[in-house]
Amino acid sequence: MAEFLGNPFFSCRNCRNPLALREDLLNKNFLAKTGQAYLFTNVVNIALGRKEDRQLITGKFAIATIYCSNCGVELGWKYLAAYDVKQKYKEGRFIIERSKIVKEY
Repeated sequence: MAEFLGNPFFSCRNCRNPLALREDLLNKNFLAKTGQAYLFTNVVNIALGRKEDRQLITGKFAIATIYCSNCGVELGWKYLAAYDVKQKYKEGRFIIERSKIVKEY
């Protein structure tokens, strides 16, 4: 399990498992199942679900659901592939629902 000492980071709201550094946060203007979501460049301490194609607001993507590696709560998803050239910047990036995380200092 990765830990972030001395840096602001986000952790699982359910079990406080560290997930992402504040510096890996790219955008706060995304939407997911429960509302507001954040786009991250890198996330740790997660388990990846199976690959699936999903139609989202901005187009069709190949994604994998991500889960907290400690408590198993569903956090969001990882963009594996974008079928629209304009959305390619999301590939390899992560969406985490705001309601599933907490900011730590």
